[in-house]
Amino acid sequence: MRKVVIAAGLLAASTVIAAAATLDTVKSRGTLVCGVSAGFAGFSAPDSQGNYRGLDVDYCRALAAGVLGDPTKVRYVSLTAQNRFTALQSGEIDVLYRNSTQTYLRGVTLGLRQGPINFYDGQGFVVKKDLGVKELKDLKGATVCVAQGTTHEVTLGDYGRANGIDWKPLVFDRVDTMYQTFFGGRCDAMTQDASALAGAVTTAAPNAADYIVLPQTISKEPLGPFTRNGDEVWSDIITWLHYGLIEAEELGVTQANVEEMTKSQTPAIQRLLGASGDLGSRLGLDNKWLVKAIKAGGNYGEIFERNVGKASPLKLDRGLNGLWSKGGLMYAIPFK
Repeated sequence: MRKVVIAAGLLAASTVIAAAATLDTVKSRGTLVCGVSAGFAGFSAPDSQGNYRGLDVDYCRALAAGVLGDPTKVRYVSLTAQNRFTALQSGEIDVLYRNSTQTYLRGVTLGLRQGPINFYDGQGFVVKKDLGVKELKDLKGATVCVAQGTTHEVTLGDYGRANGIDWKPLVFDRVDTMYQTFFGGRCDAMTQDASALAGAVTTAAPNAADYIVLPQTISKEPLGPFTRNGDEVWSDIITWLHYGLIEAEELGVTQANVEEMTKSQTPAIQRLLGASGDLGSRLGLDNKWLVKAIKAGGNYGEIFERNVGKASPLKLDRGLNGLWSKGGLMYAIPFK
């Protein structure tokens, strides 16, 4: 019995140590190491100057601003679908923001914790318009480009077997190679998250007008960040960063007015922006950490519109990613 108690005590102690490990490491290093993708327009992709831009990138910037006080204190690590989780497990990165789908098996077998969903998506298909495809059953016998190590590869097979569609998967270990192959005419269709397909057509197609993303989706693809198990403080920071960006949109707090809004007499705004209470200090952060995070890139709505919404080349509707009060699924847990 004594050995069991000692073992339990050691496990508890190691968990406490691990809980603060990443936050302490990031503060000591003075830089956030953020795992991202290198080729998903709207989410994470380098621009002509080599600067990363996108929805996932803006989350990295907001996190760096909240924790370190400077949104530029980020080192981006470009990861593939195959090595993204290993990079997080090994400590190569501090957090994974790489439009990664949350699933049961990923939640219970990788030793990682899934954060709140920051983008609701679904697996779609893109084809050339002149192929004449109107619905998925028209793709019987078609060659379909798909990325290796993704949920898309598994779902493609599942859906085909369940619906009697004998498509022929052509699997790629690199997304950029998949894009080149599809737009080069080797595949009849390409499957990926619908948002990623819209970005691919916008940025990689020789002539975007020649292609269409089919309206049907075959899966739920809830995308969000991943952290390591046993790192509760750090995981809580990632969680409440997201809810803070949603809450800011709900309350009308923007990148432009956040400083002025710190003077608001509205209790919910006071708590969110650290004018009352000690919510930041409970995470080992400055009480105004969300002021810095919002100032870095705005609230969730601003981040969405700039990167993937109507103000972006992708021009996606908010849809499920709208606020709960406007028919969407984005809902912030109260800050109290």
